[in-house]
Amino acid sequence: MEKELIGYFLPEGLLEHFRITNVEELGEVSKKRMVLQIELEEINSLPKGYDSGLYESKGFYPVTLIQDFPIRGKAVYLAIKRRRRRHKVHRNQVIYNNYSIIADGSRLTQELSAFLKGTGRDLGRYH
Repeated sequence: MEKELIGYFLPEGLLEHFRITNVEELGEVSKKRMVLQIELEEINSLPKGYDSGLYESKGFYPVTLIQDFPIRGKAVYLAIKRRRRRHKVHRNQVIYNNYSIIADGSRLTQELSAFLKGTGRDLGRYH
């Protein structure tokens, strides 16, 4: 239930691509305050137009920690895990989803917006 409620505070469209795996209240010792850390994991789905028989999930990229808007005066950090996918034969061919569409027209922090827009920058990653 807790995870579903937290979803209402996240940017619209984010939970279509990520699932909440954990929510923790942590102490930020240097600032003597409590913060919320919401852990998100990318759903295992290929970008549109790719054959699932040709690509495989190969774990995750390192977690990206992004500060989001505060909730009830508490700082909120999103710990985002994105999947790594590669071609089964051409192992150096790596693909990943483009989430820049979420950043356009949404009310996001600059840091989260830059992260999501950055997922769509490298057009060469598809070839």
